[in-house]
Amino acid sequence: MTGFSADWLALREPFDRAARSASAALLDLQAAAVRLRDDPVLRVIDLGCGTGANLRELAPRLGGAQQWLMIDDDPHLLAALPEALEAPGWHASVRPLPLDLALALAAVPYLEARLVTASALLDLVSASWLDALLAHVRAANAAALFALNVDGRVAWEPGLAGDVEVHELFAAHQRRDKGFGPALGAEAAALAVARLDALGYRVTQAQSDWCIEEPAMLRAMIEGMADAALEQDPAAEERVGAWTARRLELVDRTCLRVGHVDLLAMP
Repeated sequence: MTGFSADWLALREPFDRAARSASAALLDLQAAAVRLRDDPVLRVIDLGCGTGANLRELAPRLGGAQQWLMIDDDPHLLAALPEALEAPGWHASVRPLPLDLALALAAVPYLEARLVTASALLDLVSASWLDALLAHVRAANAAALFALNVDGRVAWEPGLAGDVEVHELFAAHQRRDKGFGPALGAEAAALAVARLDALGYRVTQAQSDWCIEEPAMLRAMIEGMADAALEQDPAAEERVGAWTARRLELVDRTCLRVGHVDLLAMP
């Protein structure tokens, strides 16, 4: 599984939080939590948990007593997780589990959970991996919440002539194998909805777009897109280099919208 640095996870978390705040009303997690509680404690499994951003985002919205099983293949990220989080109205105990989801998906104890969740994961995985995950979730009769799945929408303001080419190369790079087989990229959310519908789930979708004007995040996005584009097509070096230089020049008056969608699937 391709890992992500703690620095990148920290940089993106405020934008993730803002994006998910926009989708929260449509997903109505408090109502979902009420339906899912079959005992006083709501049991949650977080796949590819990283530094715990999903826990920090969801626990206050789910409310009440919660038990979180946090799964990641990076022991350093797991070691930084708290043993518990709490605030008035909710308490979440936390248990880490080191596991490489690319190799040991079946080892996840799905039957221990009423809710299986992941953030920014589905676009990294293959169709066969996604099918296997959803089969496990369905067998456990668990709900699923998959947040921040890229859907292919990218809009720059102001626009530049090179935007389309760089985005096409970046999108092709997103579909490379990230350790789970050929990645779904922007097709992940639509495929997940179709598969979940076929498994008998009621799926609610909500847009959770990044809206980026902050220079540090814009620079990270510009440089990351450029690096991916050049890995995809080294022959485009001159054009991508010119695009990168011009984008960095404009960073103080740029707005970037990156489309994401959140999915809540109730059995």
